[in-house]
Amino acid sequence: MKKKADLKGFDTRSMQALQERKSLGQHVFENLKHAIIKGDITPGEWLVESHIAHMLGISRTPVREAIHKLERERLIERQPRGGFTVLGLSRDDIEETFGIRSILEGYAARLATTKHQTGELKALEEKIEAFQQCLDKRQMKPLPQINTEFHDLLYALSKSPRLIHMINGLRDQIFRFRQMILKEVQMADISNEDHKQMLALMRKREADKVERLVREHILRGQDVVLKAFDINQKN
Repeated sequence: MKKKADLKGFDTRSMQALQERKSLGQHVFENLKHAIIKGDITPGEWLVESHIAHMLGISRTPVREAIHKLERERLIERQPRGGFTVLGLSRDDIEETFGIRSILEGYAARLATTKHQTGELKALEEKIEAFQQCLDKRQMKPLPQINTEFHDLLYALSKSPRLIHMINGLRDQIFRFRQMILKEVQMADISNEDHKQMLALMRKREADKVERLVREHILRGQDVVLKAFDINQKN
């Protein structure tokens, strides 16, 4: 039996007001995309226009618009017998994404190390502390978002809008991976220890060491995701 996406967490409030600011189709698209990226709708689940429209109490036209945008972004794929399923990631996708990330984010960290001004590292320190507090309490759900905020602050210190734009092009995939990596206490602990070391090296302006650490940090995450992928393929 086909498993259809569960839309119980979908934000349906103030649809009329939202329609005045943006198209209803765009609103549906953003909510579905957010649900896919967060893992609320998982790879292999079905998205059927009529089912979504019925659940949301809207016509099929804005749902169709949203579905087509999701297809263009390669978050879903059309099935021969109708409907769409949420796409998973292949091993090549994972290796390519992490390889690109390691280069771009390593370079961003290098620039941040040389360009940051006095006092600008305080925000990074606060994110590390917030992450550690949640980790100590075993509150794992907020960790991917805090981690994302740490990295966003780090990129911003590179003072390179073009580089930040390139990194943000991978943002959706990165968040999906972070959720996989940070759900394990051991990996979450290692991740934050890396962040602490990055910060210490940035304070010393050790650009080479920071860049190398960031690349190692990202490729360590790749190993976790590939291991999970291989296990899933066997099951």
